Amino acid sequence: MDNFNSNNPEEKEPNDVKENSGFKLISMVLIGAILGSAITFGTVYNFLPEILNMRGIALGNSGQEITINPSEDLTVYSAVAQKVMPSVVGITTVELQRNWFYGVQEVPGVGTGVIIDSRGYILTNSHVIGDGNAEEIKVLLNDGRQLEAEVLWHETSLDLAVIKVEGDNLKAAELGNSDETEVGEIAIAIGNPLGLTFERTLTQGVISGLNRTINVGNGGSIENLIQTDASINPGNSGGPLLNAKGEVIGINTAKVSSGEGLGFAIPINIAKPIVDQFIENGEFTRVYLGIQGIDVDSFEAATGMKLPVDEGVYVFRVTEDSTALEYGINPGDIILKLGDDEITNMSSLTRSIYKYRPGDETTVTVLRNDKEVEIDVVFK
Repeated sequence: MDNFNSNNPEEKEPNDVKENSGFKLISMVLIGAILGSAITFGTVYNFLPEILNMRGIALGNSGQEITINPSEDLTVYSAVAQKVMPSVVGITTVELQRNWFYGVQEVPGVGTGVIIDSRGYILTNSHVIGDGNAEEIKVLLNDGRQLEAEVLWHETSLDLAVIKVEGDNLKAAELGNSDETEVGEIAIAIGNPLGLTFERTLTQGVISGLNRTINVGNGGSIENLIQTDASINPGNSGGPLLNAKGEVIGINTAKVSSGEGLGFAIPINIAKPIVDQFIENGEFTRVYLGIQGIDVDSFEAATGMKLPVDEGVYVFRVTEDSTALEYGINPGDIILKLGDDEITNMSSLTRSIYKYRPGDETTVTVLRNDKEVEIDVVFK
């Protein structure tokens, strides 16, 4: 029998000892891994309810059923939908257009509107109703009713219109303050993209920018718009842009087709003076300054004359029995400001005037003989 001398460093371990040692090493590694995993799992499991609770998720007693309780910022969209959907309407129109080959044809249109008063006043875009040229306008309510509508007021330069229906149980939306809107806020749009097939579609995003200007063709532009990345498509026009409280902060008007996530809305504060008159009086009385003017750049292009300013409205005529005539606004003046509003062109002057009612006072700042002159006026 061979003797094993453990004190001899040159003697090697028998094979069975090596195998047993290897087995023991592997076993120890496996046991360590299992114990480590068990300890880790036990630690995580002990803290799992607390971790999930931080994320609004609760485990049932069985560990299988999971109840999700989203935090408030994740339920805002459904809350806004429930609040505002009854106030959003679909608008269908029929407009007569003359075609060179086929004569007069009926052209259908579709858009969106929002109820602003329970008596049936609805705010939408001017272009939705064909800028007042639609032969037929129908409103589809949230409860399925379809009512005839009449146009009470529209303004192409503002792309806003007020129409009215006769009906009961009409829920008005709550109007917000668009002057308090900030970039980065939640923005929610509701409308009828691509027609009534997808009626009352809700899309969400953020306020991407403020005081934007876009060109709308034929040399026209709309200024001071709210930019959002909430999806806006044809058919959304006239629908509300909403904040996280479900307040209307804008009326959706346009999308830039050459880029994604570029939608625009008219701030509700531009429409508020008009809306308030309809709500208070059942009608709207527009005030007039009483001038015929032209944009400074258009005047320079037409006459070849260089004016001392780059922006403003050149007054070339003052009408009789007007506010301008009464308070001394003269032909040749260049209107620079109306109240606190900077006047860059005729469109901005028109938008600014809509803020005023008969009897309101303001100051018109004009450039006269290379000097700024302030003229206090009272609108008739």
